[in-house]
Amino acid sequence: MFDLGWNPLHGAPSYPAERYSTLADRIGRILHCRGDILLVQAEAVVALEAAAVSLARPGLSALNIVSSPYGGWFGQWLLRGGATVRNIVAEPGLPIEIEAVAKALDASPHIDVLAVVHAESASGILNPLPEILALARSRGTVTVVDAVASIGGHRLEVDALGVDVAVIGPQKALGGPAGVSALSVSKRAWDLILKDGGPRDSILSLADLKSWVEDGRRGLPGTPAPLEFFALEAALDRIEAEGLEDVIARHVLAASATRAGLTALGAGTWVPAAKASNLVTAVPVPGELAPAGLIAAAGRLGVDLAAGAGAAAHLVRLNHTGPRAAFQTVLSNVAAYGTALRQAGHPADIAAASEAISAAYSP
Repeated sequence: MFDLGWNPLHGAPSYPAERYSTLADRIGRILHCRGDILLVQAEAVVALEAAAVSLARPGLSALNIVSSPYGGWFGQWLLRGGATVRNIVAEPGLPIEIEAVAKALDASPHIDVLAVVHAESASGILNPLPEILALARSRGTVTVVDAVASIGGHRLEVDALGVDVAVIGPQKALGGPAGVSALSVSKRAWDLILKDGGPRDSILSLADLKSWVEDGRRGLPGTPAPLEFFALEAALDRIEAEGLEDVIARHVLAASATRAGLTALGAGTWVPAAKASNLVTAVPVPGELAPAGLIAAAGRLGVDLAAGAGAAAHLVRLNHTGPRAAFQTVLSNVAAYGTALRQAGHPADIAAASEAISAAYSP
């Protein structure tokens, strides 16, 4: 008989049902939100699709901001549900311009829903969220914000900004598991979701998840995945021990130090600091080089860099998200990129870059 022996992943204990409500409240505090928090037993793209499916229906008018593949998907989900969708597409790899949003809103007599991604991991850019939300709020438009990448790396005060639906995943800046996600839902959003009944009997139905709130937030529907919830609880423990403001400050510092290092290296950055996220810094590669070659050279040094995604495929991304928002990762990212440039025959002042990063981290 073949004996695999005991493994802690086999027969994991059930996650206590009474602690789901505590998890939701802790997420609400991170979001600065007093509205309903829903827990979704899946990666955050499922929560995003659930938001779109629950809102979309014939007669609904939506303005969808596309600055990455995720924004494009959201628009497709709305269309599939019968909504009338106008996409505003940003310049490739760049944040949306607030003037384009204002013009689109002014051109439409009524917009029910506006959807936008806060920070883009595909290109390292940051959309002007407060300005976008102010425009939408002045018109009574329900807002959906994909904050999966930004939460924990940027300040996001859901109630103060007037966000109606915020979708988050803990696997980025919060340093948690990828297999669970959450949404905040305002009363205005519920009114629209539940209008004419709303979709039911689906894993993508927020109306079905609302029954969890109405039933006292006890056991979640379906079969819970206990390991994911224990991991989420542990991630929230770490965030609360460090302090959310300090977590955000750590990401701000990592981004600032990365930009300083790249500038000293002679590589520059893709967008100025005001348009950049604190999670990923993108750098345009020299025209005759391919990102894949530079990424492979860095990989041989044990450093993981990545190409931009979608319209930003010509970029190389330096990741400083979550646990990676630290001096040693920032330094190794920039030094490895500089080494890759040198090996490709391009000058790179690695010593100056190292000094710039050290200076950024000096008290």
